[in-house]
Amino acid sequence: MTLATARHILVNSEEKCLELKAAIEGGEDFADVARNNSSCPSGRNGGDLGEFGPGMMVPEFDKVVFSAEVGTVQGPVKTQFGYHLLEVTSRS
Repeated sequence: MTLATARHILVNSEEKCLELKAAIEGGEDFADVARNNSSCPSGRNGGDLGEFGPGMMVPEFDKVVFSAEVGTVQGPVKTQFGYHLLEVTSRS
């Protein structure tokens, strides 16, 4: 089974998501942006979601996590929870 580790930032609007993505692409630290902006409890840990396999996250999340290039910021990804920026930190 493929396993991945990822981190994410959850916000309630696509606009905010795009604004934060631009900040990260402009050099801001993903973990700092997560701590300051994410509405998910994982934000306290810099958005770290730990390790998980296919099917353990919502389908929209899974699709990105198991297909995106490792180390690139993906999003906005819309789920029932809101809008996410995702970064796959490893996959094996």
